[in-house]
Amino acid sequence: MKKFRKILLVGTIVCFVSLGLQAQAPPPPPPANPTAGTSSVGGGGSAPVGSGLAILLSLGIGYSAIALYRRRKEQGE
Repeated sequence: MKKFRKILLVGTIVCFVSLGLQAQAPPPPPPANPTAGTSSVGGGGSAPVGSGLAILLSLGIGYSAIALYRRRKEQGE
């Protein structure tokens, strides 16, 4: 129980100390007139999410098929 408390205490201290640290400076303030800029207000891009999702799903299905094949091969021996 003492070991658990010690680990919990260290974890809590690390979490609270790391909250104050930041790796980068805060973003600049928005312009006074948001329509004057060249980009949209949200600043979002046009990344093709659909094709990346298809690649991710196909890799996941392939990995599952290989894992299932290996498991069945081991059970057969």
